[in-house]
Amino acid sequence: MQRRNFLKTLGAGAAGVAAAPFVSTASAQETITWDMVTSWPKNFPALGTGANEFAQRVEALSHGRMRIRVHGAGELVPALEVFDAVAAGTAEMGHSASYYWRGKVAAAQFFTAVPFGMNTTETNAWIYHGGGQELWDEIYAKHNLKPFAVGNTGAQMAGWFKKEINSLADMQGLKLRLPGLAGEAMNRIGVTTVNMPGSEIFTSMQTGVLDAADWVGPYNDLAFGLHQVADYYYTSAWNEPSAILEGTVNLDAWNALPDDLKAVVTEAARASNLAMTSEFTYRNAQALETLVDEHGVQLRTFPEDVMVALFDASENVIQEQVANDPDSAKTYASYQAFQTLVRPFSDAGEFEYLRARAAVGA
Repeated sequence: MQRRNFLKTLGAGAAGVAAAPFVSTASAQETITWDMVTSWPKNFPALGTGANEFAQRVEALSHGRMRIRVHGAGELVPALEVFDAVAAGTAEMGHSASYYWRGKVAAAQFFTAVPFGMNTTETNAWIYHGGGQELWDEIYAKHNLKPFAVGNTGAQMAGWFKKEINSLADMQGLKLRLPGLAGEAMNRIGVTTVNMPGSEIFTSMQTGVLDAADWVGPYNDLAFGLHQVADYYYTSAWNEPSAILEGTVNLDAWNALPDDLKAVVTEAARASNLAMTSEFTYRNAQALETLVDEHGVQLRTFPEDVMVALFDASENVIQEQVANDPDSAKTYASYQAFQTLVRPFSDAGEFEYLRARAAVGA
């Protein structure tokens, strides 16, 4: 009878695990409040609101035992000082993009975007199943940080240009806002790139400080009004085929959390990663239609000689970084091996399907 009761209880528990939402199990008396600093304007569509929604998930999953106060860029620290602020404990958490820290942690760039690299589905698989998270943890621990993927924009547009690009010669001498490995590759083909917060792009384009700018994609670009300061929108998504938005946690604050709240943060990050990717897919489609149909934006693709030059420059930039930084070498070896593993299926599956769909006009 005891055995039957045990099996009955076990069966009920297993069914409950499959159906019940995740809940916190630590003491209901304990309340933890964190501050999160971000690189985005307060409540900025998808990026800023994605940080807000992450905080809401943490509070809901913890039944109010953990609260995160979200601060927009400049409220507590400037947009591009999130990494240092969280590492120092000025705030317990940050939300940004890791390629902004290339001058501090060269390997961090691989955890945002790799030119001509993996798409969003492939990148998530590398992070969650291919050892990417473990490498990220190892590298960031040296800076007193614990990282998470807390969103992804999907493939980003190549950017806004004031003049049409008809050949590689047209790129020479342009001043372009573009961060990360892609920015360095652009420098190699004769473009001068700068890294600046998104909030400064419109004015810099309007005043002539910039000739062109990459930001994100139609949804965010429309929100900043970039169609008002450039006529040509380039769709050649070479620079960021996937772009992770990172959540960074001060490692001391992380280690002080009870295990169940660590699980809450981890699962809230995973849910937010999926939610942002889905939102961008939907919102970008709407915004692109608005840009083209209502604002007359002209879509363009880079000519072949530009794409070939960018590919060669990207390869050179990556290989030089790998040769000069052991963490970059280790990270890129893992990234490249995973891309080699998944590409045959991606080509045979998603790519062939999209090509077939386009061919029949479906």
